[in-house]
Amino acid sequence: MTLAQTYGTSAAARPVPGSSPMTTQILVVEDEQDIAGLIKHTLEREPGIRVEMVNSGDAALKAVAESAPHLIILDLNLPVLSGFEVCRILRSRPATRLIPIIMLTARTTEVDRVSGLDLGADDYVTKPFSLRELAARVRAVLRRPQATQAQEPAAMVYRGAHLTADFDAVAIEVDGAPVRLTRREFELLKCLVENRNRVLSRDRLLERVWGYDRTIETRSVDVHIGRLRAKLVLAGDQIETVVGLGYRFVE
Repeated sequence: MTLAQTYGTSAAARPVPGSSPMTTQILVVEDEQDIAGLIKHTLEREPGIRVEMVNSGDAALKAVAESAPHLIILDLNLPVLSGFEVCRILRSRPATRLIPIIMLTARTTEVDRVSGLDLGADDYVTKPFSLRELAARVRAVLRRPQATQAQEPAAMVYRGAHLTADFDAVAIEVDGAPVRLTRREFELLKCLVENRNRVLSRDRLLERVWGYDRTIETRSVDVHIGRLRAKLVLAGDQIETVVGLGYRFVE
């Protein structure tokens, strides 16, 4: 079976509804050039999509520093720096911490998937994969910020007894001290605060924070909520567990 047959090159990606005429830049970090080329060919069939390809971890960091993309498709098994390390570095830098990342890898164990998601990856796709599915996941990730921006006010700042959260500035403080959150923790907090005093189910949080409704173990939400509570210290008590239903942020 050829590589093209394995990955289904006939799959055509459909345009993103309501997409801007401006160019959307996607960086594909993949050391197998055949696979990178297939991804580029598929995604660039979408209107307004431009794909750049690099084949190593250090080249990925250099490309992002020169021109930050709207989304990164990141292989894990890379020369020089692994995809895990690239993701960790990008998430540690204020200028790149919110760039969406879809991890792409032949690793299929639960440990690898959880590690990638815990580092702040937005999605995790295993090889061999369907180009149609990958394109759909790319569309979902690119849609999410547009939908969120359309629903929220120009400035989103929450001030409580212990917690101050400026979501536009990506600045979280507890009792005046800055708190460093991962991308996933930040988006969970934002979603909970935006819907404060309302119960959000784990499935709803998966849909809102992970970008779309998909089959994933809901305990991942519990793990992230636990870490978020710990980092927020006293303010973490504002995140209530509603047994059998989900979570609620209370004032």
